[in-house]
Amino acid sequence: TPETLEKERLEIIYEITKKNNAKIIADKMNKTFSSRRLEVVSICPSVGELKERWPALFTEGQIIEEFRRITTVSLVETFMLKLDEYTPGLLQLMRAKGGAAGSKMRPLLDTLNDTQSIEKKRDVVICCLISYLGERQEDLFHDCQECEDYTDDMMKVIVIHNIMAEEDPSDVFIVIEGNQVMEGCGSRTKACVLLMGLIYALNLEYPKELKNTFDTFQKLFLELDGAKLLNKVHSLKNKLMQCTHISPLVPRGSFVQT
Repeated sequence: TPETLEKERLEIIYEITKKNNAKIIADKMNKTFSSRRLEVVSICPSVGELKERWPALFTEGQIIEEFRRITTVSLVETFMLKLDEYTPGLLQLMRAKGGAAGSKMRPLLDTLNDTQSIEKKRDVVICCLISYLGERQEDLFHDCQECEDYTDDMMKVIVIHNIMAEEDPSDVFIVIEGNQVMEGCGSRTKACVLLMGLIYALNLEYPKELKNTFDTFQKLFLELDGAKLLNKVHSLKNKLMQCTHISPLVPRGSFVQT
């Protein structure tokens, strides 16, 4: 009944203040999924309202679970697997790219010679992918040394850098509709993955200025609705299939991260 579901919702708000009770929260989030989905899709509350009503939906574990409830797809594993699988081909295409996009990507691509970290490699590929698709990295990522005002940001990944440590960001968090909705993402790539989960969970639209980037995230890296590709993404997919590193005949799951 609606009363029972509302009771469950209020209990989730209480439970999230306690420790070591992820299973209880997950069970209650499962039970309330249908009513929550109806609320999100039909009423379209603001992100701020949803954060108040469903705080558990803004935790990493429940972003992943909500995405699975909606799509049946494993969010982090699928995205990372496909990104890693496509990376050799993407790097081949990016290094061959000329013009303004090529100039923008080159310094980033050159940093790959200095590091073998899989996280840094993924971040470089994601940043270069945006440029390769003719879009602007700064429309998705905002790099700063201190936490600045982000109340006007509709959808951004904020990357905070420690002045003393140039290499790794001290924090990476997600802002939607001026609300900090997820902190401690660790890397740009992980933030992009969780942002995709939030977009599905909160029934949001992709930013128009990044439509090709998010179309790639959705259809190439998460393999959702892959029959309908935007022109640039369709062209990218065709080029990737022609790259010597990737064959469409290789069965899924046969690539092993080393």
